[in-house]
Amino acid sequence: MPQLPDDLDAVAVRTWCSLALEALGRERAEIDAINVYPIADGDTGTNLYLTVESAAAAVEAVFAAHETGTTAPATADAVRAMAHGALIGARGNSGTILAQLLRGMAGVLADGGDAAHLSLALTRAAAAARQAVAHPVEGTVLTVATAAAEAAQGDERELRAVVSAAYEGARAALARTPEQLAVLGRAGVVDAGGRGLVAVLGALVEAVTGQAPVWGPRTGPGKAAAPVDGGSVVGLPVGGVPVPAGGALVEGPPVGEGPLDCPEDLDGGGPAFEVIYLLEARDEQVDRLRTRLDALGDSLVVVGGDGLWHVHVHVDDAGAAVEAGVEAGRPYRIRITHFATESGHDVRVQAEPAQRAVVVVVPGDGLAGLCTEAGATTVIARPGEPPASGELVDAIRRAHAREVVLLPNDAALRHTAAAAAEQARTEGVRVALVPTRAAVQGIAALAVHEPDRGFDEDVVAMTAAAGATRYAELAVAERQSWTMAGICQAGDILGLIDGDVAVIGADVPATARTVLDRMLAAGGELVTLVLGEDVPDAMADALEEHVREGYLAVDTVVYRGGHQRAPLLIGVE
Repeated sequence: MPQLPDDLDAVAVRTWCSLALEALGRERAEIDAINVYPIADGDTGTNLYLTVESAAAAVEAVFAAHETGTTAPATADAVRAMAHGALIGARGNSGTILAQLLRGMAGVLADGGDAAHLSLALTRAAAAARQAVAHPVEGTVLTVATAAAEAAQGDERELRAVVSAAYEGARAALARTPEQLAVLGRAGVVDAGGRGLVAVLGALVEAVTGQAPVWGPRTGPGKAAAPVDGGSVVGLPVGGVPVPAGGALVEGPPVGEGPLDCPEDLDGGGPAFEVIYLLEARDEQVDRLRTRLDALGDSLVVVGGDGLWHVHVHVDDAGAAVEAGVEAGRPYRIRITHFATESGHDVRVQAEPAQRAVVVVVPGDGLAGLCTEAGATTVIARPGEPPASGELVDAIRRAHAREVVLLPNDAALRHTAAAAAEQARTEGVRVALVPTRAAVQGIAALAVHEPDRGFDEDVVAMTAAAGATRYAELAVAERQSWTMAGICQAGDILGLIDGDVAVIGADVPATARTVLDRMLAAGGELVTLVLGEDVPDAMADALEEHVREGYLAVDTVVYRGGHQRAPLLIGVE
């Protein structure tokens, strides 16, 4: 039996993320089904799952970086990665609020993971989430988070007691949400976002105690529990909160006494679009952005800090919401969803699907433009922000085709891309995953793509083109370490060929020339150079000249990659 943690260390955080993802994976369909507030678009469970998936992936990346070491990562590194992953992967209103809750917790847990720190972390998290929401409403996930924080307070309590109390407090608050929010009472359900938070806290209980919480209906001796609308109890979903056929089991005052802070008419027409984007901006710019977006629509949530923010708002003028972000800073990963104004459900009005499309992951804006011009649907993988499987599934859906070729362009995305492909197949899309390991291989595959030929033939041609392309990249060493090319020092320029360090140099131009010479020694007909945003054109000209003088009949093409992790990517076909 694994040793249970005395405090919330990095291993416990990793376990928590994994268990939370499993719990939301099991229950997301049921959570989606009870999603009626603020928009009845049936995606709260999915949004929470994708948010936690991004958080878990970020924590796994921290552990992967320590694979060669003898100790686990520091707790501060794990909780900060969890919060950052949730921030960049947050989806929907509920996911955005969860990201802020995790960020609030991380700010305290980075200093310690004992019972006192966890209790304070829950309090800070609940307060941070309320501050992030323009107009907090009771009977929502905010209420559940506050109840969890209040229940966790107390002196001289063990970590197990704190997490169990927080979970129990959240579960009790969730059962009362139909009393506070009229739309929930009319529908006979508990709040979907709050129910998802109970699942996340239940995973925390299991990570700390080693046992998943199992609870019966919240009825004491001599108390009768009556389902809303006379339904019958059919099970104990997330967190042990009973849900009757067609509703939620509640106790206490009658449902429908009115919310504490809720719009009077939630069933009327609302904004037509949900707008979400990440934003790089200063704090004072974000304050002005909040004011402007609040005037444009509702369900405004802005979370984050330290120059990176996640913006969520429901508006009628999606363009104005994006323009407000442009004025405040640099928005990216922009997602706009249209709501059906009559039914309130998320709809995507599209033409007949195309026969075939290509979805490609690219490391920068420059290559995104290039691939878009070639007809591909792109997903940008920014430095330190690999896309989650949900983001790839969304891209496959946006491509709107019966057949899709998926190019992940990163060996580390192999499993993520495979999961996305499998999900898309369950939705009736024929997906082929070409295991490209670098952007230059993706470019080569896209160059030979012909949508008019047979699907299998096209996939074979694209796979062959990618496989015939050797790839390299230049990177800056962050610390002294052993490599296949010897010992490098912090600040050295590393030349990686096919994923392994082959050259250690002092500057980018000289290292690039050495890498090119080694790659072309085995032959080649075409060199592809992808320059980072800080690399001058003069260096590209010099490298072209180097190839032209040293290797007859070898052509060179140069692309601007924009903001990407590596200063230079190289491909040789």
